[in-house]
Amino acid sequence: MLLYGVSLAGLLFFMRWLEFRLLVMSHATEIYVAAIAVVFLVLGIWLAKQLTKPKTVLVEKTVYVSPSDEFTRNEKVLEELGISKRELEVLELIALGLSNNEIAARLFVSLNTVKTHSSKLFEKLDVNRRTQAVEAAKRLGIIPL
Repeated sequence: MLLYGVSLAGLLFFMRWLEFRLLVMSHATEIYVAAIAVVFLVLGIWLAKQLTKPKTVLVEKTVYVSPSDEFTRNEKVLEELGISKRELEVLELIALGLSNNEIAARLFVSLNTVKTHSSKLFEKLDVNRRTQAVEAAKRLGIIPL
């Protein structure tokens, strides 16, 4: 029984091998074309990745700024921009990282007043965000670095 089972398995394996050989031989051209297509597909994907890589290299560099002990406010710029003392106070508190609610509590004014001062500051400094306002004020010498 075991010999019969092994011989049937061997015969089945041999027939599958012949069928595979016949299939390969009768469709050899299609198999070669498919292999060449796969090679060119891989080559195309690799080439596209190489060509679309960004050519710029970003270099991050630490810049050390020595803080000066004396800060002199640029009063001329304050006058040119028309920034009031209260707006300057709001700007300094923004630079400290306080929220509008915290600024309102510190200055004993309403939240809407702080928002009004902030929007006027943004308008005068020609910025859209709080961080841009702080950066512009430092650059102009309005608040200390």
